[in-house]
Amino acid sequence: MRISLIIILAVFVVSCSTKEVEFKTGLWRGVVEMQGHQLPFGFEVQNVNDQYRITVMNAEERLNLDEISITGDSVRIVMHIFDCELRAKIADGRLTGYFIKNYDPSNKLPFSAKYGSDFRFAKDAETELDFSGKYSLEFQSATEKYVAVGIFKQSYSKVTGTFLTPTGDYRYLEGDVIDNELFLSTFDGNHAFVFTAHFEGDSIKGNFYSGKTSLESWKGIRNENASLPDLESLTFLKPGFETLDFTFPDLNGNKVSNDDERFKDKVVILQIFGTWCPNCMDETKFLTQWYEQNKDRGVEILGLAYERKDDFEYASSRVKKMKERLNVGYDFVIAGTYDKAKAAETLPALNKVFAFPTTIFIGKDGKVKHIHTGFSGPGTGIYFDQFKEQFNQIVNELLANDLALRK
Repeated sequence: MRISLIIILAVFVVSCSTKEVEFKTGLWRGVVEMQGHQLPFGFEVQNVNDQYRITVMNAEERLNLDEISITGDSVRIVMHIFDCELRAKIADGRLTGYFIKNYDPSNKLPFSAKYGSDFRFAKDAETELDFSGKYSLEFQSATEKYVAVGIFKQSYSKVTGTFLTPTGDYRYLEGDVIDNELFLSTFDGNHAFVFTAHFEGDSIKGNFYSGKTSLESWKGIRNENASLPDLESLTFLKPGFETLDFTFPDLNGNKVSNDDERFKDKVVILQIFGTWCPNCMDETKFLTQWYEQNKDRGVEILGLAYERKDDFEYASSRVKKMKERLNVGYDFVIAGTYDKAKAAETLPALNKVFAFPTTIFIGKDGKVKHIHTGFSGPGTGIYFDQFKEQFNQIVNELLANDLALRK
């Protein structure tokens, strides 16, 4: 009798400990703690056919997450195609846990969320300052300087916008003006960014906090004519080179080379990218749609993946997941790791690998014709439209030049 009672109690305890708690559907306000600052972002939880779905919101961006598992009072949220996740305890309409980058276990930041909140930095902020406009800027880290263009739109105290840099844009930023200071943030599944700024006379000055440790200062002035350096002059072939020779394994380990039959007599577009890179995700979405519409014109795209670990199985699995999730129709190879200096060693004809992504255009004669550093994505508005126009112009000219040579 006593043994039976113990067994019953044990079963009761186990069943109680594994019973799932309620993960409330609706709007939540998430916060990642980093470098003494809070990075706020909004997300919405839905339950569709007993499967949880989450939509992360940064300005106009909607990042859809569907790998969500609940065990007892804990939730695990995989961040889209990235090897990152949120892990938290659920209790009374709150989440408490961590944002974790699985490829770097030391990169772990406190995370919390509250149900029913939908503000960014402040609920009802008031200000007489207007940060709207276009800015010519300079960013300064501990080791380098680089120029940037800031574009902001403000409605009352709410601000959206982004920064364009020679290596790509900082995607969808959203925030508030509180008293005399601007606060912006984005959380896209891998990047965790917070920007602050204030005016000093005609100048704007601020700080850029990225992840666990990265800190940069930035400053500049309003300038409607602000622009970046020529993004086709930053990465180039070394003297004496006309082609870009390579041999890399595809996702199944089969060798792929630039002189393979599949690339002959075609315009070839090489995409230097990594699955850890949100700008690369934006470019991949663009290239996927473009390739589907243009693949019969004598054009091939090949993605050169530079991943976070020097491990073929790991790298291949990350790219396969990305390819499936984004429904990409072109092929990929595993080219190396994300370290730019090591990446440059895999393509010795290049002066350097300056940015992820970088796009290389090769004519039907096998010679490199254009190299575009970085990517201005959909968060940049008109700059994204200009990129698409330039991209199509380059490909159309390469195809037209080849037809002219054949006549």
